[in-house]
Amino acid sequence: MSSGEVQTATLAGGCFWCLEAVFLELRGVATVVSGYSGGTVKNPSYREVCTGSTGHAEAVQVTFDTAEISFREILQVFFTIHDPTTPNRQGPDVGTQYRSAIFFHSDEQKTTAQEVIKELQAAGLWDSPIVTEISPLQEFYPAEEYHQNYFERNREQRYCQLVVEPKMAKLRKFFTDKLKKG
Repeated sequence: MSSGEVQTATLAGGCFWCLEAVFLELRGVATVVSGYSGGTVKNPSYREVCTGSTGHAEAVQVTFDTAEISFREILQVFFTIHDPTTPNRQGPDVGTQYRSAIFFHSDEQKTTAQEVIKELQAAGLWDSPIVTEISPLQEFYPAEEYHQNYFERNREQRYCQLVVEPKMAKLRKFFTDKLKKG
């Protein structure tokens, strides 16, 4: 990584496997951790989060170098690869754990998130309003080890082929200039 500021973004946009796979491909991204955020239960398990009773969303924490990629660019990718207009749903995944959310780490991230959403709304890209939650990060709990780097380890699974791979194709189509080399 180069000598920019290292920041962390915490984002929820449906299944964390999709978000993790996409953000791992971006130049300037050092790490992506799948986990849970936005709820009230401490150290929840995947099984608990899946019930929808913890208040947590499946989320990722993306650590990135601002000299290579900005928080605004992270959000541009985020809004391209998921539908921010469906409350508590992404495709076949339904429930509060699949909501669209930005858990900001600073006032600057909050302001940037608000600006990006306002710009996207004004552009009229979707027929429905953006419902992405913007909240301060309270806590992030890493998911169990078998959820980490899931797409890379399970590319042949039907879910990965039908749900994750189309998001990867979108990434490659719209953000070729932001991809890691090789």
